[in-house]
Amino acid sequence: MRREGSPWRGVGVVFLKELFDNITSVRMLVLELLMILFAAVVVYDAAEQILKNTAEDPFLFLRLFAPTGDTLLSFVLVLGIVVPLMAVGIGFDAVNGEYNRRTLSRILAQPIYRDALLAGKFLAGLATISLTLITLWLLVIGFGLIRLGIPPSGEELARSLVVLLVTIVYAGVWLALAMLFSIVFRSAATAALVPLGVWLFLALLWPTLSARVAAAISPTDPRYDALSLPTPSTLELQLALARFSPATLYNEVLRAVLTPEVRWLGLPDVSQLQRAVQGPLPFSESVMLAWPQIVGLVAGTIVLFVIGYVVFQRQEVRA
Repeated sequence: MRREGSPWRGVGVVFLKELFDNITSVRMLVLELLMILFAAVVVYDAAEQILKNTAEDPFLFLRLFAPTGDTLLSFVLVLGIVVPLMAVGIGFDAVNGEYNRRTLSRILAQPIYRDALLAGKFLAGLATISLTLITLWLLVIGFGLIRLGIPPSGEELARSLVVLLVTIVYAGVWLALAMLFSIVFRSAATAALVPLGVWLFLALLWPTLSARVAAAISPTDPRYDALSLPTPSTLELQLALARFSPATLYNEVLRAVLTPEVRWLGLPDVSQLQRAVQGPLPFSESVMLAWPQIVGLVAGTIVLFVIGYVVFQRQEVRA
């Protein structure tokens, strides 16, 4: 049967309906309060550390997001924990919830194709997270203005804005993954536990496991071991394997953008060390340094969404 009209007809209707449901849901309210509570604590602590530091620092506002020195928690660490939880909390029952309520066949009986339904749900979930993150970003900037008593520079605003945009993309990865499992599993509990397990594995276990795998594939050189130095080939393989985790890519972007002194994210070669000049990198060069990781996060979001789209198109929907 040939379809008539645009496959995206109805995206706006689905988007507005899902956006309203997300914003007014108790689940989202709890997640938003959790994020604001943790962020308020760590940002206040970071501001106190900045006020106690008498050394001249041209990037004071950036220290609100990633404070220097030994600190247990930071704003970006809170984002790395709460953003995946929020994305999974929105996406784990996006499709199977319609199955369980027996409303999916009724929705598709309207002039709304599966393309529009899936895209509208994804965009609404991403817009919900984006509104929360933008609000939180504005609150941090406003708190910094009041507490520190100085306005942020243009470069600091630009760097923090890049962090905001990359965090939204990072949320899109986990939202697409949660929606994929929402399509695959009819049980909402299973669809919630599996992406949470994947997140915990990739964020906590995979960085350590990648080092073991790299050492098994490319054994360390005894000459480097005698000098207590990492073997370059083993370290390069470890970094490549670790970057299969979205959390690793996200952390590398934050490190490059929020710490202007960082000049490389991988293993530097001799020429880079020889040409290295002390001092912070310009904003554009910091973004170019993190550009491969940013592209990786965008590509991961697209790939996961496409896989979910294909699976959803092949599923049978019964009344």
